[in-house]
Amino acid sequence: MVLFILNLLLIKRELLLSTILITGCNRGIGLHLATQFQKRGDNVIGVCRVPSKSLSKLGIHIIPDVDISDGGSVKKLKETIEDLPLDIIINNAGILKHDEFKKINYDELIEQFCVNTLGPLRISEALEANLSKGSKVIIISSRVGSILDNSSGGYYGYRASKTAVNQIGVNLMHEFRHRGIAVALLHPGFVATDMTGNKGITPEISAKGLISCIDKLDITNTGEFWHAEGYKLPW
Repeated sequence: MVLFILNLLLIKRELLLSTILITGCNRGIGLHLATQFQKRGDNVIGVCRVPSKSLSKLGIHIIPDVDISDGGSVKKLKETIEDLPLDIIINNAGILKHDEFKKINYDELIEQFCVNTLGPLRISEALEANLSKGSKVIIISSRVGSILDNSSGGYYGYRASKTAVNQIGVNLMHEFRHRGIAVALLHPGFVATDMTGNKGITPEISAKGLISCIDKLDITNTGEFWHAEGYKLPW
């Protein structure tokens, strides 16, 4: 691992590339974020529980067996990357359970909070020493977490977990702003993935929009809630 870190630092110094850590990148949006960042020449670290064949083919550095809802697992991630400087952390890993009123599985509801809300907080807290002035922390949230935008109800656990992670993101904005580290909460759009029954826009289009938002993020617009298409969303 030490050799890996030294190699990344040498490459970054020569080419001024970004080092980007992405959670949940074995499929869907995370996979396409990793793909597009890798294609443009950035150093990508893919974090997941089990690497997919598609992820393994990218040629990026993969850290497997990481469950963001488990403190011990996240601690091992920190031990793996040691003091490697990170330019961008993308908290992408998430789960969705289809719950409805009077049919709520409360164990699954809690699981969504552990992954969708507490996962990004665990990662951001564990890796905060790897960040420095100019670094960025991204949380892939969802517009269904918007209270003002809730026009249909349903999805109790998923909605509430995304509303809660929006609050986590604003807290992190206050935590990191004095260090020059920017935070953004991003809605990827309605994307055709396993979570949505493969209905919606392609993950490629979503990833392209998210990367555009990430590139525009700096300390002057930290703590905002954006759609991948580039406009602000209501809380």
